[in-house]
Amino acid sequence: MNEAKTSPRYGVVAIGRNEGERLKGCLRSAIGAARVVYVDSGSNDGSIAWARSQGAEVVELDMSRGFTAARARNAGFRRLMELEPNLPFVQFVDGDCELGPAWPQQALEFLEQRPDACAVFGRRRERYPERSIYNRVCDAEWNVPCGPARACGGDVMMRSIGLQTIGGYRDDFIAGEEPELCVRLRRAGWTIWRIEAEMTLHDAAMTRFGQWWRRNVRSGYAFALGSQVHGAPPERLWVWEARRAWLWGAGIPMAAAAGVAIVGPPGLALLLVYPLQVLRRIPRQTGPGPDRLKLALLELMGRFAETTGMVRFGLDRLLGRGPTIIEYK
Repeated sequence: MNEAKTSPRYGVVAIGRNEGERLKGCLRSAIGAARVVYVDSGSNDGSIAWARSQGAEVVELDMSRGFTAARARNAGFRRLMELEPNLPFVQFVDGDCELGPAWPQQALEFLEQRPDACAVFGRRRERYPERSIYNRVCDAEWNVPCGPARACGGDVMMRSIGLQTIGGYRDDFIAGEEPELCVRLRRAGWTIWRIEAEMTLHDAAMTRFGQWWRRNVRSGYAFALGSQVHGAPPERLWVWEARRAWLWGAGIPMAAAAGVAIVGPPGLALLLVYPLQVLRRIPRQTGPGPDRLKLALLELMGRFAETTGMVRFGLDRLLGRGPTIIEYK
């Protein structure tokens, strides 16, 4: 695994759909790469023509099949390897993100020093956290601890050989494809790392409750899908998260309903656990007091959205339906 230290030594695979100005910022930030491949999932905003005008290799996904980020990343990586088969590293980036100017070199240096590492990621920040509480939720989510990690997100620098060895992402995962990939990477002996470096600026553009709700529905779907595939020991992928969502989003309401059926209105007292949970979680949030209350409320309401996503997964399985992408913007 001693790659030649030539420059540049990495390619970029960007994925998107109707990202508009966000895509322009994304591809411009990838200027230092040996090759940029943009994978488009049915845009109608001129993204394809603009990307080609900037010299990016464009892959248009077949619209007769369902779009997934996993499928897009696989298609982009395959094309990158066809064009540049000797590139040792690939930077994946979502089309609504911009790479930090120092990030690629920092990531490459880390991977060169850690031959056991297949993937490294840094700090992903929201570009406009002040525009909505929902954007601030995203910004907090990205701030995971530095050091060895069990999973990465969509923005990540990877070692090409590691990705090829395990066969890439699973095309059929409509959400949570990165943690699923990382399970297989770790089984193959690779490690995943989060380092202290500014990696990307992300524009969630999430200003409405409905967007936030759909995003959490997608998370719930991922919990159900991931725990079905890798829920057995030792991984137990998303088993705890799925159980937590079932408890708060379905278990307690059903228990309260049963209590009413047995003892009448006093059975509703069980629902008092919800305001108590909000009060318990407020001190664990960050920011000013009003924000802490909002974040605690959203955290709790998110369990109902996650349960909705898991129910959707169950119905898809029961009815034999293929999964369809859950978009929030």
